[in-house]
Amino acid sequence: MTLLTTVADLRTARRRRQLLVVAGMVLVVLAAGTGALLVGAAGLTPGQAVAGVVGLGEPGDVFVVQRLRLPRIEAAVVVGAAFGLAGALFQSTLRNPLASPDILGISTGASLGAVTGMLVLGLSGVALSATAFTGAGVVALAIWLLAWRKGLHSIRFVLVGVGLAYLCSSLIAWSMARSQEHEAAAVLTWTVGSVSDIRGEQLTLVAAGALVLCVAVAALARTQGPLSLGDDNARALGVHVDAARVGTLLLAVALVALATSASGPVAFVALVAPAIARRLVNDGGAALTASAVTGAALTLLADVVGQHAVLGVPAPVGVVTGLVGAPYLLWLLATTEKRSR
Repeated sequence: MTLLTTVADLRTARRRRQLLVVAGMVLVVLAAGTGALLVGAAGLTPGQAVAGVVGLGEPGDVFVVQRLRLPRIEAAVVVGAAFGLAGALFQSTLRNPLASPDILGISTGASLGAVTGMLVLGLSGVALSATAFTGAGVVALAIWLLAWRKGLHSIRFVLVGVGLAYLCSSLIAWSMARSQEHEAAAVLTWTVGSVSDIRGEQLTLVAAGALVLCVAVAALARTQGPLSLGDDNARALGVHVDAARVGTLLLAVALVALATSASGPVAFVALVAPAIARRLVNDGGAALTASAVTGAALTLLADVVGQHAVLGVPAPVGVVTGLVGAPYLLWLLATTEKRSR
């Protein structure tokens, strides 16, 4: 009875901690979103911003809020949540804290698809996003076929992904070298990531797609804990390992493809957000919900920093996340090695 009580208390404490982490990140998103609404070339008071959100107030204020600032905030939240959740799925399923779509080449594949659609097919808008989605899917399928040997093994999956990431990066660089100057400037967005131009129909499609995928992830979430314990333990707990791993990775690829097709590859969010979430939650699990809201908070904060030139010059969100994420990755590697000694 004492043991059962202890286990129940631990589960309650774990849920409470998860709730606190999620609530804290939601507050960060709300604070950053509020700042993004108020600050800019057209400064607004809190009253003007609230009136603009609900469609009241001066026409100029409504235009600034609803056409310029609010869509950018929403895009950063949706894209960041998708990257954060996808990173958590990759890392928990492959049992590798460094597994992320940045490293595996899936984000780079989406960029290559967009660059091809822009320079070769002359596409733009939603059609261009569709080519980015297709590029991510093609690279993911190639990784799958090359890594599959009577099952999907995480080490082979990661190594094949790294190789294809370099191949896609080389093809993007070659395409940019052959393009005209004005074309290269447009291609740059698809190599660094930006949420500045996501609005209207494109934003609606991305948000709706992310919602559907999140519901699907929730249906498979119960398999993530057993998978993190290893294949044998997962099978002993009644999990169909191969089916669960394939289904989870398909959803993760879809999330990455969806987000990258809208914003381009926002560097390090999928890698860093799950790491931060797991450390805050501190339960050793996948921390899916916490990873999603952490990704949203990181992306929105990075976009506010880049948009208002806090680092000295205006920069797309992907540049800021890269500047912040790279040192964090080095710190993560150093502290992980210390703990393993």
